[in-house]
Amino acid sequence: MKPPAPDRNLPAEVEVFDTTLRDGTQREGISYSLEDKLRIAQKLDLLGVMFIEGGWPGSNPKDAEFFAQVRELKLNTAKIVAFGATRRAKLAPADDPSVRALVDAGTEVCAIFGKSSPLQVKEVLRSTLEENLAMIEETVAYLRSQGKRVIYDAEHFFDGFDADRFYALETLRAAMRGGAETLVLCDTNGGHLPWQVEEAVRVVSCHFGATVRIGIHAHDDTGCGVANTVAAVRGGAAHIQGTINGYGERCGNANLCIAIPALELKLGVRALPKGKLPHLRDVARFVAEVANLAPDDHMAYVGNSAFAHKAGVHVAAQQRAPEAYQHIDPTLVGNASRVVVSELSGRANVLAKAEEFGFAGLDAQAGIRVVEEIKLLEHAGFSFEAAEASVALMVRRQAADYVAPFSLVDYRVMVGRHADKRFAEATIKLQSGKDELHTAASGDGPVHAFDRALRKALEPIFPRVHEMHLADYKVRILNGSAGTGAITRVLIDWHYTGEGTTTAPRWSTVGAGTNILEATWLALADGYEFGLTTAPATPKEISA
Repeated sequence: MKPPAPDRNLPAEVEVFDTTLRDGTQREGISYSLEDKLRIAQKLDLLGVMFIEGGWPGSNPKDAEFFAQVRELKLNTAKIVAFGATRRAKLAPADDPSVRALVDAGTEVCAIFGKSSPLQVKEVLRSTLEENLAMIEETVAYLRSQGKRVIYDAEHFFDGFDADRFYALETLRAAMRGGAETLVLCDTNGGHLPWQVEEAVRVVSCHFGATVRIGIHAHDDTGCGVANTVAAVRGGAAHIQGTINGYGERCGNANLCIAIPALELKLGVRALPKGKLPHLRDVARFVAEVANLAPDDHMAYVGNSAFAHKAGVHVAAQQRAPEAYQHIDPTLVGNASRVVVSELSGRANVLAKAEEFGFAGLDAQAGIRVVEEIKLLEHAGFSFEAAEASVALMVRRQAADYVAPFSLVDYRVMVGRHADKRFAEATIKLQSGKDELHTAASGDGPVHAFDRALRKALEPIFPRVHEMHLADYKVRILNGSAGTGAITRVLIDWHYTGEGTTTAPRWSTVGAGTNILEATWLALADGYEFGLTTAPATPKEISA
């Protein structure tokens, strides 16, 4: 895991231009509110990106309002960028409303795009090649005359480079004559491969020398968005564009959460200010939550499973030498190693998990017993990869002095319908020490009634139950071919909101069986037992 030796052919650092708030919003299913965009902008600034493209002020009221309000944010490192197009044909830049909106946005930096491909000019713009060059140069020059820094996005550059290399380069010369500080080569359709991108960028870099900065804007339609970004830097680019989590139109944009650590940790090229890289995972998850999308657990570098170890042989080796099965130290990107417990686990997995939950003294035989129990239960339909609290309880129960806070005596659930009214009622009887707890409750359905009855029974003795909330309840049918007799797996996510400290404010438990209520009981019981033996006791519980 030694840092790479500096490559004198690579730039010492690159500019990071984030377009999550503009290009990233093109992804299906994403629609940020104005408040969302402002929050994300602050988070990106804390990460240390150089530019934040906020949107197209001439396209919709929300983006125009964003530029009005973002001025009130106190940003430390990032420059807010307004995005737009070159002037329309036969219209002076000052008379083009879209160009004027860029000026009125009040940003120091503007990014404009223009056509690089003869096909795009003739068929899309319905203009001439000569007029297109004038549109590029005059728009850049006008924005410069208004005191703006200009980044020029050469749209469809690689397609244009393939079709007519001379004209593609001419469009870049036009932008440079107008005063653009950076020429960004865009793989707009995302159809190129890394060696094609590197070759084209190298030609452009050699052609223009040190007179202007070259950038890359890659899309992921071939799955090569990050690879193309890295290839462009190898070819001479010193400015990269992309989005957090790779969000974007169609298949997305180059994923900055992968491109940035790849450049810093593999090529030795600085992309963020010193000390900022460990914030990357937090930013990735934050943006996913604001976008109302589930974080990609399997994303390289920042995913929850990026450094998860499941095979027993791997875990044993990794405990002796972390680099044995990890390509970097996960803390460098704000991540951490995890041990996953499943039927493929060995004793090392369980021992590592025991240490994680504060049971470092688990003996070898107890570890073997837990492994065997896990294998039997997974054969019956359980899955413990996402239910670590259930594993923790298996470990705890190996201790000779462990006493569960409660145990089940029996339960009964009734559901029915009378006329147009449906009802569900659950009755439950528990044993807690010398106390027998017997209650009933109704609910919107059998599971809801069951949970309410269980809470009603436990809360008089364990007030903490009031602070334990079901954050999510998932049901999965494992063998659908068995019809209504199929095995059902229930996974419950929990959240503790009580005062004081707890080693696990969030936890997950699992249950499985052919009876959905029995599977639910197993997951509920584990969840409450884990919470009661982990969260801090209340004064009432201590006195009891």
